[in-house]
Parts: sequence; C-alpha cells; structure tokens
Amino acid sequence: MKLFSYAFVILCSFYPFIAPGAETANGRLWCLSLRFNQATTSFGDTLDLSTVNGTPNGELQPYQNLKYVSGFSLDVSGFPIDGTIFINLPAFADINGNGFNDFFESALTVGGTTSGTYSAGSEHGTVTASWARGAGSKDGSCTLHLVDSVFGDLGSFNHRFELLEYQGPVLFTPGTNNVTGSVNLLQTGDATSSLQGPFEFVKISTDRLLLQPGTWTNGNSQLLTFTNDFYSRDSPWTTNYYGLIEFDDGEPNTPAPDYLAWVLSIDDTNDANHNGIPDFSDDPAAAVAPRAPGLALVWNSTNLSFSISGDVGHLHDIQQITDLSTSNWQTLVSVTLTNDSQTVSVPLPQGRAGFWRAVAH
Repeated sequence: MKLFSYAFVILCSFYPFIAPGAETANGRLWCLSLRFNQATTSFGDTLDLSTVNGTPNGELQPYQNLKYVSGFSLDVSGFPIDGTIFINLPAFADINGNGFNDFFESALTVGGTTSGTYSAGSEHGTVTASWARGAGSKDGSCTLHLVDSVFGDLGSFNHRFELLEYQGPVLFTPGTNNVTGSVNLLQTGDATSSLQGPFEFVKISTDRLLLQPGTWTNGNSQLLTFTNDFYSRDSPWTTNYYGLIEFDDGEPNTPAPDYLAWVLSIDDTNDANHNGIPDFSDDPAAAVAPRAPGLALVWNSTNLSFSISGDVGHLHDIQQITDLSTSNWQTLVSVTLTNDSQTVSVPLPQGRAGFWRAVAH
C-alpha cells in the first residue's frame, strides 16, 4: 500500500476591481447638404448645382434654417446662365417623435412642394421645387421649375437627389472625465461605403459633452478630419446624444472642400446602475468586489476535493504552487459559482508538498 503525505496550505484571495468593458450604442450620421445630379429637360436643356468651381459637385448646402443655397449652371438652348439659387426644404416634420427632421431619415417618406429664388447677374426669377422620396431609400427626386422675371418660363428640371446617411455601431468605454471609443458606419444604400475611426468626448456634465478633434477613414482609405463640437442630451430623448461633425472636407473626390456639416446621433440604451443616465455620459459604476472566498480541502486516494464558498455569479480559480518562495501559481480549475458553497475536484499532485489558494474575480 503506497502512502501519500502532503504538506498543504490553503490560501484565499480576490481581485478587488473589475475594469469596465466596452459597450455598444447605435450611431447615425447624416450630411446637412444634399447631392443633386444633373437635370435635363425634355428639350435637352441642363441644370447643374455646385458649391465649388470646376467640375460641378452637386451640393445644395444649408444657408439659414431650412433655406438652402448653391451655385447653378443653366444651359438653355446653348446659352449658359450662371448664378446662385436658393431653395426651401419641406417644413420640419417628426412623425416618429425622435426629435430629428424626417427629411434626413432614409427610413421615412419625404414629399411636398416648396419655393425658392435665383439670381444671375441682373437676371432673377422664382423657383418651385417638388420633392419626393420613398421610405427606405436614400435617393429621391426634386423637380425645379424656373420662371425668369424677363424671359418667363425656363422649364422644369428633374433632378435625382441623394441623402448622405451612415449607420452602425458605436463602441465606447466611459471614463470619469471622458468617453473614448470608435465608430463603424455603413452608408445607407451602399454597403461598400463606410466611415470608421476613433473618437473622444470630454464630459462637461451628464447632459453635455465636447467632441475632441479627430480623423476617420472612408471606404476609399481617405482621411476625413473633423474639429471639436458640443453634444447634448435633451428631454424627452434621454438616451440620445447629438451634435455636429464638421469635416475639413466631407467629399475628398471633388476639386475643393465641400459637404462639410454633418450631424451625429448616438443612442445609448445602456444604464448599468438604472439611474436614468445612459452609461455613455454617466460616471463609471464602481465595480463591486466579490468577498474573499472560503476554501476547504478533502483528499482521498485519487483526487483532492475543494469546497469553495463565495459570491454566486463570480469566477473562482483554484491555483496551486509547490514552493511558496516563488510566485508561479498555476490555475488548476476555474468555476463560476452557482451556489454559495460549491465542490470541485482535481487530481492528486505528484509531489509530496502542495499549496493551494482560491482567487475570486
């Protein structure tokens, strides 16, 4: 009969802090400018909109509230007219009650007729705009009917316009004074076009943050740099943070900086401490350390049986070392407690001395 003799010490330990992990919110980014393609009348006359010189970029940009502006180039029977056009967008609507204008949400229908004006040197006239965009589409139609104060009806120009919108996850890690993370946004209607990159917000309060300057990368590996802007969280949309993204150049493929002003909406429904403030701007919840575990040992001819007592739901490791003058503890088994007292077994050690401890996470 072989005799086993062991010198053993049972120790208990725990890790008092748990580092907060990354969380996920929903992000939506849209440009306040619209992209218009060239329009052609039934007579072959053309109308282009542009905010840059050279090749038209199709941009219709914000001017004042829902009044928009662009340069235009009109070709009527081979006679060019260049000037400035002002067009009103449809009135603000918020059918889904999220606080944002339905016009800039691809999920919702857009329609209506608005007015505008244009000027080209000494010439000027009126514009009637007829808008339509179906729910679930980034593309819509806008027919511009121009009437000149001198020459009369110049015709109706049928444009396709595009809403520039991106959606996707926002990963973030809240800190005491800031929030860091990254976005991975895909363009609505074009899954090959994306915007990715890191961000940092400085916390001013739980309702107000300051976005720090940064750089994102688009699907063509082009860098889009943005400046700092304030973000707010307003009642009754208490899970939502919104503010401007102002790019140095929002469309690098055009000949000059354009499509500069965008809105970023971050919706965070995480609320770990259930205090009504999303984790995105809340102070990080202090991690609750598990209590020091209790450990009892029983051995027989084939194994060691450990009885662990500790906080249910926490991971506990049984670790072994043969020489206490070293620190090379080896984990024998890990278990998440489902009961305050739980038993696990490990094989008998090969040597004659052993030291064990329980570590709670």
